[in-house]
Amino acid sequence: MAWGQYSAANGGSCAVCKGWQRLGARSCNIRRMTLQTPNPGVDEDLVWRPRVTVATIVPKDDRYLLVEEDIRGRMLLNQPAGHLEPGESLAAAARRETREETGWDIELECLVAIHQWVNAELDRHFLRFTFAARPLRRYAEQPLDAGIRAALWMSRTEIAAATSRLRSPLILASIDAWLGGQRLPLDSLQYLVPGPERA
Repeated sequence: MAWGQYSAANGGSCAVCKGWQRLGARSCNIRRMTLQTPNPGVDEDLVWRPRVTVATIVPKDDRYLLVEEDIRGRMLLNQPAGHLEPGESLAAAARRETREETGWDIELECLVAIHQWVNAELDRHFLRFTFAARPLRRYAEQPLDAGIRAALWMSRTEIAAATSRLRSPLILASIDAWLGGQRLPLDSLQYLVPGPERA
């Protein structure tokens, strides 16, 4: 299927890749990367891949920055988090998602954890990179991402008491890893894709 046909068939956008419009692409970046595979003898559509996501732990006065979001009609709690988009590093993705979902600019301080997790209910596999960050500035006038109802600060005790509303077990797992002193330097992650990194 040609790029334009694939884009049109999906209403001009692919649900897997929400960032292609921001990049000015004419069609789905995920499909485009598949079509440009260096090994034409392999059907890349058949190669299994996890969903690569990022999240941030943003502590302030013994509380943590979370979002309340509408997920298929349920109001759930999550850390600022989202999918890695084409053309950006993991660190850039973490800063972008935090700004889009909470209105906060942050400074990343370290990588806390890399989790491999399976959402059994949806049979979705995730590879999640969680960073710790310092809050810098809040843009109160900024509209938040679609589905985000509010950005809020909660203590670890309050988060644990809301376990039934947590979008995944990775929220408490990553906070506890950070509280336990787990730290990796940011330069543990290297962005090697040719071309400039998107800020």
